Formats: sequence, C-alpha cells, structure tokens
Amino acid sequence: MTATERAIELVRAAARAADAKKAEDIVALDVSAHLPLADAFVIASASNERQVVAVAEGIEEALHALGAKATRREGVREGRWALLDFNDIIVHVMHDEERGYYELERLWKDCPVIDLELGA
Repeated sequence: MTATERAIELVRAAARAADAKKAEDIVALDVSAHLPLADAFVIASASNERQVVAVAEGIEEALHALGAKATRREGVREGRWALLDFNDIIVHVMHDEERGYYELERLWKDCPVIDLELGA
C-alpha cells in the first residue's frame, strides 16, 4: 500500500508552506503500510517556539486553501511540538531540541521517503 495522490499533494503543499516559513530538515514519510490512521507524515524543524507556531499556522493556511482542514491540533500554542492531523497526512513541526530527542525518522525508518519536489 502506498500514499494516495491526494496525500502526496497535501504533503508537498505542507512542505512548500513550511519551507516558505524557513523550516529546516523537512522530510515526508509514507506511513500507509504501517499506520492505518494516515498515509504520510511530514516532519519539519524550527529553531524557536515562535517559528514553530509560524510554520504550523502557515501549513494550516496552505492546506486550507486546498480544502483540507486540520481535524486535530496539538501543541501549537506551546511552540515545542505542533501536531496537525489532516486525516490523510499528519504534520509534525518540532523545535530542534524535540526533534533531536524523539528522532521520529529513526522510529519510522522502514517507511519510504516521499520526494517533496522543493528544489535545491
């Protein structure tokens, strides 16, 4: 099983929005074969709490324009680890310290990486 075309569209839009807000280390993983709740994870880092909030809000705006609304938002106000659940995809915007501590990519290392088409 692989992520749907709609999920890939949302992943790339979320990555572009995160990149526009200067997020770092943006990665997307196809978790569809391992997790029945979503097709993909997007993981991005920010260097401070304010930037975590800005990145999360930018992603929400971008996906809302595509007709996707977050069904669940966790941690946005605190600015350490924002989790945005769009059903097809789950976005994690993490402070650098949390990202290093929890190492989500290591936990999901068996999942294929999705090409974000962000350019160089």
